[in-house]
Amino acid sequence: MSQPFELPDFYQPYPARLNPHLDEARAHSRRWARDMGMLEGSGVWEEADLDAHDYPLMCAYTHPDCDGAELSLITDWYVWVFFFDDHFLEVFKRTGDLKGGKTYLDRLAGFMPMGSDLTVPEPSGPVEAGLADLWPRTVPGMSADWRARFAESTRNLLDESLWELANINRGRVANPVEYIEMRRKVGGAPWSAGLVEHAVAAEVPAKIAASRPMRVLRDSFSDAVHLRNDLFSYEREVRDEGELSNGVLVLETFLGCGTQEAAEAVNDLLTSRMQQFEHTAAFELGPLFVEHAVDPIGAADVLAYVKGLQDWQSGGHEWHLRSSRYMNARARASRPLGMSSALDLLGAKRLRNFAHVPYPRVGPSRIPDLYVPFDLKLSPHLDRSRRETVDWCRAMGMLEPQHGVVGTAVWDEAKLVDYDLPLCAAGLHPDASPEELDLASFWLAWGTYGDDYFPVVFGGTRNLSAAKVSVDRFKELMPLDCSAPPQPVGALERGLADLWARTAGPMPVEDRRELRTAVEDMCAAWLWELAGEIAHHIPDPVDYLEMRRHTFGSKLTMSLCRLRHSKAIPRQFYAAGPMVALENAMMDAGMLVNDMFSYQKEIEFDGEVHNAVLVVQNFFDCDYPAALEVVNDLMASRVRQFEHIVAHELPILCANFGLDAAARRDLDAFVAELRDWLAGVAHWHRECSRYDEPSLLRHHRSARWRLGGPTGLGSSAAMTSSQGHVVDRGLVVPPHQAQQPPLSRRDVVQPDPALPGGQHGHDQHTQA
Repeated sequence: MSQPFELPDFYQPYPARLNPHLDEARAHSRRWARDMGMLEGSGVWEEADLDAHDYPLMCAYTHPDCDGAELSLITDWYVWVFFFDDHFLEVFKRTGDLKGGKTYLDRLAGFMPMGSDLTVPEPSGPVEAGLADLWPRTVPGMSADWRARFAESTRNLLDESLWELANINRGRVANPVEYIEMRRKVGGAPWSAGLVEHAVAAEVPAKIAASRPMRVLRDSFSDAVHLRNDLFSYEREVRDEGELSNGVLVLETFLGCGTQEAAEAVNDLLTSRMQQFEHTAAFELGPLFVEHAVDPIGAADVLAYVKGLQDWQSGGHEWHLRSSRYMNARARASRPLGMSSALDLLGAKRLRNFAHVPYPRVGPSRIPDLYVPFDLKLSPHLDRSRRETVDWCRAMGMLEPQHGVVGTAVWDEAKLVDYDLPLCAAGLHPDASPEELDLASFWLAWGTYGDDYFPVVFGGTRNLSAAKVSVDRFKELMPLDCSAPPQPVGALERGLADLWARTAGPMPVEDRRELRTAVEDMCAAWLWELAGEIAHHIPDPVDYLEMRRHTFGSKLTMSLCRLRHSKAIPRQFYAAGPMVALENAMMDAGMLVNDMFSYQKEIEFDGEVHNAVLVVQNFFDCDYPAALEVVNDLMASRVRQFEHIVAHELPILCANFGLDAAARRDLDAFVAELRDWLAGVAHWHRECSRYDEPSLLRHHRSARWRLGGPTGLGSSAAMTSSQGHVVDRGLVVPPHQAQQPPLSRRDVVQPDPALPGGQHGHDQHTQA
């Protein structure tokens, strides 16, 4: 049978090196596998299989600098994990034994004790025997924090095999976002990242282990490892083993394209994730060390860990080229690079991420048929909340310029009425009391005002430091003990302090903590978005989706939904894989709806780069209609995933947790509120006056009058850019605004004789 596709040219910027203790590891791993019962008689491997796979070669390439004893230990872990994978395939996947597979996996957790007592149950079979031997050889000398992280990634790697098995039983291929997220668990690369810390004897400091830069380094490393493996293993997994968990198959199915085309797309995503890793290491680690006061030893440990991940990436590629486990017969053949592939390998695609010309004319946003199969319900208290929201925003100072800050007249009453945020709240919470609907409307108003305020005020001046100071202040306004916060300054602080007092007071402390985390995550994501806008960087597709859940405020509004229906549900239930996937799927559906409606606003009027349609255009180098189709298909696939989880995964999860009738009623209410959430979001986008072209023209005419800068000393910084955009004190005005008829004498752009070449500055403006 012919090879299903030609392997693409890989982006591989780091040289692979080979550990000199390879022969020692080979001899040791052969003895160890036989002692654990993994070879003859196991029904899975013979010694010839182990030799052909050559896991010691993989470990010698991926860990080139450790000594012989450490390399042997690392190799034993990989022999164990690959044996587990093949054993689970033969015993449970091929037979479809979901119940037996769960019982088998449940026992393995007992072989990873977290305390000082490392006693384990009597092992039954090679997998348990291997884990019983490896755990006490590995965890001494590592911190409790590392043990917890490594145990969690090991459990994920084992437990999520059930997800793969369930999909095989149903003949279900995951959507791309679901696949990337689940593959991190079942694919094991986060587990490999934990072993890198052990191999280089450098732990990531606990205080930054959960930070965005460290998470992105781990996840982008993991995604690249998995996508590379998918390319090499497609033939074995899809053709021989009947696997459905393969990135090439996922994109082949989702895009409706040929296998070669899907393989090229997977390789493009692999390249993007590796470049995301490099970008994060180069630009985010330094500020992270400063922010958390990481000492030089801790910083050196992190950099050693980063180097270890790079070694793993290049070494893993070399091993895939040599192992009999994979499709690599023609991979090492010398193929001349064409101009396109050569440019891509030299970084042309990376440069394209910075090459978008802002404010192109894109015309009205095109809205396709949206898959939102949930009935819309609206609160009868909508009109009251519309009035209350205007009054509240006025009282908080959101409808006027902020004292002493130029360019902060972001909203006026007409805009607020056009945006009609209570309409969104009325769909999200159709059964809310009048007071609850008011509070939900106020939260939406505060979040939307902040989302508009940050790019105008901080983006216009490119002042990321000031934005960070503001976000740090927000944390102080949300005391967990509900003590008196600092005196708020400005509309954003005043609004948040008021909302926190109204919302957090009646909550238990754990619920307050969850709510505060959701607000903090949203505001931190505003900083990420602001940094990207300042750098004019179109983000990597995966990073964009994962951060957009926060910038859109999905987590915040969904946490409010959850807290209304959590009385009888154990907190651990919400952390279970199916529940996390359920919420993520709905968050993505909502924000993708937003990106389709807001495309013209964000791309043509605001000059932004954070929009899923633009991200897809840039990644696939395609036009607007093609990108829109991909985004709409992805949105629909996320809704169908939500429906799949509700129908097939939640009943099993409820049974596993032993939820009683009261808890199941609360869960049903929460799921119903998520349906209301998406129906309300879609309805609001259709009915509000925020995204249609006539409203955009009206809002930006008024914004142009309010946001103009002064003349006089220093005003010569105003100029016309090479694209024809008027730049005034950091504010870039698109051509269609500059060409609008003037609203008044003060709004006319006059020549400034102080500027060479007849460039233009603004005549004096006053704040509205």
